[in-house]
Amino acid sequence: MYLIIRCPGCLTFTYVDRYQQWKLCPACGESIKVSNAPAYIDVKTHRDADSIVRELEKYLHKKKRNNLTPIEKRKLNADYAQWMRKNVSDL
Repeated sequence: MYLIIRCPGCLTFTYVDRYQQWKLCPACGESIKVSNAPAYIDVKTHRDADSIVRELEKYLHKKKRNNLTPIEKRKLNADYAQWMRKNVSDL
């Protein structure tokens, strides 16, 4: 399991192992204390995390905004849960 978080310094999205306590920001090099970083979604694999990080960055850049709205955060979680249910049922 991986958490998608944001660097409090530069607001870059990144991901960490669920039990990781610290992360070095890949963009600015800040040491991120995971428990203090804004968490957006908990995903199953690093591939999912990597893909979602890229999509979130593209989405916010396209919308010319700095953050997701609370509604968008809930939709992100709901869409991922639905995608996971579909993929599990396809096995």
